[in-house]
Amino acid sequence: MNGTFSSLLLLLAVAVILVWLFRRIKLPAILAYLVAGIIAGPDVMGWIADPDDYHLVAELGIVLLLFSLGLEFSLPKMIAMRRWVFGLGAAQVLGSLLIFLLIGFIWLDEWAASLAIAGALALSSTAVVIKQLKESAQTSTRRGQMSVAILLFQDIAVVPLLIIIPLLASDDGNIGYTLLLALAKGAAVIAVLMTIGKWVLPYLFKEIAKQRTDELFVLATLLVALVAGGMTHIFGLSMALGAFLAGMMLGESQYKHQLEADIRPFRDILMGLFFTTIGMQLQLYGFVQNLHWILLALVIMAVIKIALISSVARLMGERDEDAWGSGISLFQMGEFGFVIVALASSHGLLSKEIITSMIGIGVLSMAITPIAIHRLKPLVNLVVRHPDPLVDIEQQRTTGNEGLENQVLICGFGRVGQTMSRFLDAEGITHIAVDNDPMRVQEAVAGGARVYFGDSSRRDILRAVGAEKVDLIIISFADDLRALDVLKELRQLNPEAYIIVRSKDDMRLTQLQEAGASQVVPDTLEASLMLISHVLNRSGIPIRRILARLDKERRNHYGEMHGFFQGSETDMDPELPDKLEFLRALTLPEGAWANGKRIDELDWEKHQVQLKALRRDDEEFPNPDSDIELQSQDVVLLVGKPRYVEAAERWLLEG
Repeated sequence: MNGTFSSLLLLLAVAVILVWLFRRIKLPAILAYLVAGIIAGPDVMGWIADPDDYHLVAELGIVLLLFSLGLEFSLPKMIAMRRWVFGLGAAQVLGSLLIFLLIGFIWLDEWAASLAIAGALALSSTAVVIKQLKESAQTSTRRGQMSVAILLFQDIAVVPLLIIIPLLASDDGNIGYTLLLALAKGAAVIAVLMTIGKWVLPYLFKEIAKQRTDELFVLATLLVALVAGGMTHIFGLSMALGAFLAGMMLGESQYKHQLEADIRPFRDILMGLFFTTIGMQLQLYGFVQNLHWILLALVIMAVIKIALISSVARLMGERDEDAWGSGISLFQMGEFGFVIVALASSHGLLSKEIITSMIGIGVLSMAITPIAIHRLKPLVNLVVRHPDPLVDIEQQRTTGNEGLENQVLICGFGRVGQTMSRFLDAEGITHIAVDNDPMRVQEAVAGGARVYFGDSSRRDILRAVGAEKVDLIIISFADDLRALDVLKELRQLNPEAYIIVRSKDDMRLTQLQEAGASQVVPDTLEASLMLISHVLNRSGIPIRRILARLDKERRNHYGEMHGFFQGSETDMDPELPDKLEFLRALTLPEGAWANGKRIDELDWEKHQVQLKALRRDDEEFPNPDSDIELQSQDVVLLVGKPRYVEAAERWLLEG
């Protein structure tokens, strides 16, 4: 069982079991991958003798992660965030480098080794932090955006560090010239990538999209991400930076959501492999022997980075909650720290004991990070005296919904759920929604909707949003098996509620009713009723007779409509995204072009979008007055077709 295939098969088997087990006990999957790597590594089972054999494949996970991140951060956003990226990010990296360098020199009395250690400790984990921010729906929060901005500068700072360390080891006198030459090459390749991304890639994906072939779209996405990463790698930059730039350019196109959906399975699998390779590098004997020193170093590193980030952020005028939240999120050592340690080791700058301790610090800090980010709000509230306004679901429910009557719970906030929410708002009926899509929740919350992230089939989530006290509950997603799970939990909490369930068809109508559904609304049958009502109306049938006929069918649970002749294309969805109007909530950052301009000064019609609402300081203004001036941190709710909304976003940010 020493062959490459057998080793990989055993590693995957252990990973599957551990991920299942860790998710069952509510622990992040990243911890499972780290443990799987430790088990499969040379110090335990020895299935994989040399973790470097899988280094390239694992690095592709980081490349795809940065590509998907780039899709969410367009160039106008990067320019608008320059204060955080090049202000807060630069202060964190340079400040951490200086402090860790002095500590390392006092300890080792060697500048080269101290710089390698300082560089590794100053960088945080892009892979872990971004993944956890996404899972906990915090990427759109101010603290989340600050964390991402710092991580972006750290990825840029890796480049000179990877150049300087070998030069220090070789004791070459031309360090300055070599560094300037490398930076010039980097600027050139970045300019080339941005040009290609701006003018070539949108045309390329437009032609590929016309072919309507999923495989071709996926292959093209992978090719673009890897080619961009390869180009920056050839010029001495990190592959992750090239992939990020390519994603950022494509993030301005109408294909961004499809690109992210296509890349996600490959990204998640390769990221899992990356974390297993990190676990393989941990030498258990040396780790246990030096555990007390590793824990001390981890605490010192965390205190310095948290204090530095929070202090600089507060000096820049950020709220205490956001400053501390960003600092706590970035306390760990990152994946590029392992790269720097490996590079310093190959040039003989670090001893084996120091290398083992550094890997131990990295693995342990990365293992703690998912727990810290998922518990970020309680941790922030420990150091901030006044409570964080971004409180938990349970706190929001108990403090914000007291005295409300006729409240409705919507499980699922897709298109149907959002439509119901708008009609309920129009009638003044208070309601709350739960959805398990973090991106959708972020957009909806930014637009002023009362929706929370969570799986509505989990009893603790339903209890947190007050399902046991709601009179009317709507399950708005057309997934019968999932709806059955939700119904089971709802009826345990609230036997008396009237529950309306949306279903795709009538295949599980009886099953849903027996599970506790008060009313089941099948999409296909309701569409048939709407069509026949139009036909009867055009045929001269009185409207009262039509309404009575429809009501009879619904009360009879569509008794005369069951059964149909199934065709080969029955389930095909005919809707095309470009024929739909989308809502988009955009937060205006500092430096946005539209800041300070009145609403009537902006030509909304020219950009073929409408300003549906404006949110400022948690207060919503539907159809705002034309003389209102836009300000930093205003949330504008735009409505229009996808490509026009994307273009309008760039217009508001950069003019």
